[in-house]
Amino acid sequence: MYNDFQKHLTDELTAIKEAGLYKEERIIVTPQSSGIKLNTGKDVVNFCANNYLGLADNPELIEAAKAAMATHGYGMSSVRFICGTQDLHKQLEKAIADYFGTEDTILYAACFDANGGVFEPLLTEQDAIISDTLNHASIIDGVRLCKAQRYRYANADMEDLEEQLKKAQAQRFRLIVTDGVFSMDGNVAPMDKIYELAQKYNAMVMVDESHSAGVVGKTGRGVTEQYDLRGKIEIITGTLGKAFGGAVGGFTTGKKEIIAMLRQRSRPYLFSNSIPPMIAAAAIRMFKMITESNELQDRLHANTEYFVGQMKAAGFDIKPTQSAICAVMLYDAKLAQEVAAKLLDEGIYVTGFSYPVVPQGQARIRVQVSAAHTREQLDLCVAAFKKVLGK
Repeated sequence: MYNDFQKHLTDELTAIKEAGLYKEERIIVTPQSSGIKLNTGKDVVNFCANNYLGLADNPELIEAAKAAMATHGYGMSSVRFICGTQDLHKQLEKAIADYFGTEDTILYAACFDANGGVFEPLLTEQDAIISDTLNHASIIDGVRLCKAQRYRYANADMEDLEEQLKKAQAQRFRLIVTDGVFSMDGNVAPMDKIYELAQKYNAMVMVDESHSAGVVGKTGRGVTEQYDLRGKIEIITGTLGKAFGGAVGGFTTGKKEIIAMLRQRSRPYLFSNSIPPMIAAAAIRMFKMITESNELQDRLHANTEYFVGQMKAAGFDIKPTQSAICAVMLYDAKLAQEVAAKLLDEGIYVTGFSYPVVPQGQARIRVQVSAAHTREQLDLCVAAFKKVLGK
């Protein structure tokens, strides 16, 4: 049997390569930072990490992780409800709730697990989920695992959302689900209008803050801060793997009864190991740092404003963005791969994104700005784009 299947896979992989969609993995031999070294020996400036606050190699977080390994060990070897809960896990859950102004928090191995495990324990076939069409794959997969009725609305289209809410009045409970920042475009969900419609049509709201927490809002507390909705949204999911240190771990934070039910019935929580104590300790230290000072968020906002302004002035086709994501549109998949390769030759590490990560004909280079980038590095990136694309 495998001989036939092997040929099928080989043919499929060949087709992916010929279409310019094959994803190569470059190997980094240094800590994640604004400047990194590849295994080829080449030094490059990194513009494709989710390291928004530049904390992935922060010395304070590294020391916090080392200290926790000495006091709490390397790993838990268990799920939370058996013997996998330490004081560090509870302290981190409280820190997350305090940061977002919510009632309680539950930790997961990743936000993919948080989104995958949030819907099925809470909603049944009697209920409705109304989801933005550009929501992250983890939300899409989570919705598929739930028996609730499914409705979709065009990205950030409030007229369409209202139409879907009208249809969903036939169901018992309604949950509107959206990304806070849509990771491929960089646009922010209009949470003020979403909340108004939720109130009008008696619905709850869930927002994934993975690309917005630490980035959006005056103090980086995400879209609920930006739209003055702190504590009003029923469910927030997010990750520790982007702005919050760049390691691993996800969370769901929100109303205490929702979190309590997830502890009882959320399968990724019940059947996955607890996050390692070193991750929890470093995250606790991280929340203390970004609560005490807004320096990193301010630097990120200044860097993003400068970079996007320079790229627009140079005439590049940029998706409208309100985040640290700058999508440089190229539309052709092969072109996106070629441009990314040429930019690497110029010392700029970026990735070309094409189908199925983005829709057909919407290929792009996604540039991600960090608080760790210097003005010189930002200028180097703009200059490299100009050279490669002849601007």
